[in-house]
Amino acid sequence: MRQWLLKGLKRPEGLSSAPHEEETPEHQHSWWQVMCLTGVDYFSTLGYQPGIAALAAGALSPIATLVLVALTLFGALPTYRAVAEQSPNGLGSLSMLERLLPGWRGKLLVLFLLGFVATAFIVTITLSAADATAHILHNPFVPEFLAGWQVPVTLMLIAALGGVFLAGFSEAISIAVVLVAVYLLLNVVVVGSAVQHVLTAPEKVTGWQNALSTDYASPLAMVAVALYVMPKLALGLSGFETGVAVMPLVKGDLAERVTGARKLLTTAALIMSVFLITSSFATTVLIPPAEFAEGGAANGRALAYLAHEYLGDWFGTAYDLSTIAILWFAGASALAGLLNIVPRYLPRYGMAPDWTRASRPMVLVFTAIAFVITMVFGAEVETQGGAYATGVLALILSAAVAVTLSAWTAGRTRPALFFGFVTLVFAYATVANIIERPDGLVIALLFVLAIVVVSLISRATRSTELRVTRISLDDRARRFINEAAELYLIANEPHGRDAKEYVDKAREAWELHRLRTSEGLLFLEVTVPDASEFAGELRVTGEERHGFRILRMHSTTIANSIAALLLHLRDQTGKTPHVYFHWAAEGNPIGALLRYLVFGGGDIPPLTREVLRQAEPDPDRRPVVHVG
Repeated sequence: MRQWLLKGLKRPEGLSSAPHEEETPEHQHSWWQVMCLTGVDYFSTLGYQPGIAALAAGALSPIATLVLVALTLFGALPTYRAVAEQSPNGLGSLSMLERLLPGWRGKLLVLFLLGFVATAFIVTITLSAADATAHILHNPFVPEFLAGWQVPVTLMLIAALGGVFLAGFSEAISIAVVLVAVYLLLNVVVVGSAVQHVLTAPEKVTGWQNALSTDYASPLAMVAVALYVMPKLALGLSGFETGVAVMPLVKGDLAERVTGARKLLTTAALIMSVFLITSSFATTVLIPPAEFAEGGAANGRALAYLAHEYLGDWFGTAYDLSTIAILWFAGASALAGLLNIVPRYLPRYGMAPDWTRASRPMVLVFTAIAFVITMVFGAEVETQGGAYATGVLALILSAAVAVTLSAWTAGRTRPALFFGFVTLVFAYATVANIIERPDGLVIALLFVLAIVVVSLISRATRSTELRVTRISLDDRARRFINEAAELYLIANEPHGRDAKEYVDKAREAWELHRLRTSEGLLFLEVTVPDASEFAGELRVTGEERHGFRILRMHSTTIANSIAALLLHLRDQTGKTPHVYFHWAAEGNPIGALLRYLVFGGGDIPPLTREVLRQAEPDPDRRPVVHVG
């Protein structure tokens, strides 16, 4: 079972697991084909967006949708076009924030935002499956006794999705192209037929206008209420982060990739905007309000209701099948996104167990979480909308903040002011959605808590790995090593680096270890520029200072880099290296451990010895640590 679960897990080669590097995918495609992969998430929201808009805004749904479309075209689209330019490898706004906030601040922020990413993708799976179930159970050809089986059928769809990934799912753009093409074509027929019925029934439009004039005193009041309910409609913005994530699949070099990504983002936004406006207007005018409510025939399936109503049950069933397929594939896209995010971030920080780099265990974890979410929300589409909208809005808000900060730090004042205004708008939408439906924030914070706890535990348990990907010595350092009869390295914490510091250190080596300067002693100095990084390349430089020979290096942690260098010198020279320390100042060992985990320092001698012990199980071949 273990072998089957961990199939495909690539064990790290060399000293440690390599740092994150983006590789060009083996198969790349035209931008419009990649747009279809985004579209299975983005376009599939048409399955439930009109119904949710009608429940949120009532007769005001078309106007509220117009506000959402304006926010899409003049807020989210420019933001993600800028993200595409600055993150062509598909890491998105999270990597931009990580670069703008170096050190632990950036990594903790990424961990926090990953909670909202998990919320958006997990609820995509559960919401899409729930809506697919609604299309199945409301079909007139389905037996009536299944009417109360919303939760079991949804769980079966999610289990089937997980089963496909366990068997070995390969993301196939060709499938996405077919699904999106068929789905959009059927939507053109359904929406076109609905608009035609609206044009031939002016009394329905008049009734809608009368309802608006009765409920709202002026057009200004309509706009104000539309702005108020707009956050509830944020599900119509769900495809932008996915659009950036799939950028590496766009054919061409980096410049062509950015151009193609901008084309797919713009084209998808324009297509979706047209469908959102027309479908919202048609469903609001043609469908009785009672049918949108829970238990109604249009609940979670407004366009399917119109397809059956005006085009017959056979065409309606074909539309149902297309909608079910694209909703199910939207869940596949979300699960693939989750399986892509974990190895891109957490292992790079040392904040994920080794088995998280294998797909199958993570599929089981995410499927189990999706089961829990489905049962908590009773597989209801509308009740999951708040959690979904929270995740989507948090991601877009983070992108807007990242683009604003990037423009400001680059001295581009006008773009910074524009994106700053966009940030304020999305901040309002996010806060308003959280206040109105706090369950989304609760779920996101639970994900954040789980990610942070697991990450910190993993970072602590993996802290004694070598954490060095490659070691290189410059010519002078290599000469020092080759000319030394024995490899005696004196660990020195650099301060003023004056003559007195080295003379005192040499005297200490004699007093504690009876080492003479004439024995070819080498001083070893390590500085830690950024302890938040987990692994990195180790470059060793040689330096002669005040008559002493010094090996200097920068690393993410002191003990691990010393251990890695000792093993490297042993393998290169065939000699057993010796490293000499003095005991650190007395203090609380727990405090020393925390300093090691957070700042890369701590009580260096025993930590170096422990790293060596785990890296080299044979005591006879293990470099020797001396402490006096």
